[in-house]
Amino acid sequence: MQISEATEVDTDEISVILGEIEHYYGGEPTAADPEQIRRALFSSRPAATVLLARDDGNVVGLASYTFLWPAAGADTSLYLKELYVRESAQRRGVGRALLAELKRIAAESACSRIEWTADTDNPPALAFYEALGIEQKAGKVFYRLGL
Repeated sequence: MQISEATEVDTDEISVILGEIEHYYGGEPTAADPEQIRRALFSSRPAATVLLARDDGNVVGLASYTFLWPAAGADTSLYLKELYVRESAQRRGVGRALLAELKRIAAESACSRIEWTADTDNPPALAFYEALGIEQKAGKVFYRLGL
């Protein structure tokens, strides 16, 4: 398995995966708009970075992250927005490998931590993090303001 940063050439594959993610969370399995992806990831001011896990050239997983500041004091943190492994590749170490690469990137970028959220109605994700020995962080409430 190889993990690498997505490039603009990967736009169509990312579009399909985002449709799969939408379907996983109960939405329509519709591919995302490639132009929105290009603007978000490959413009002069990217909103995020995407890592793709490939097995024999086939994309089997995705991690989308950005950096947050401040984390603690003047520290920076790596914020994992999405970690997704295609069903056919689950339980094969893809998620673990993506997290290991994120940890390497965070350390290389002098981050003090990696942060993310997980939906309480997503037992497979919660079980995955628990199996890795990652404990839930209490004391935060998640908010969302639509625009």
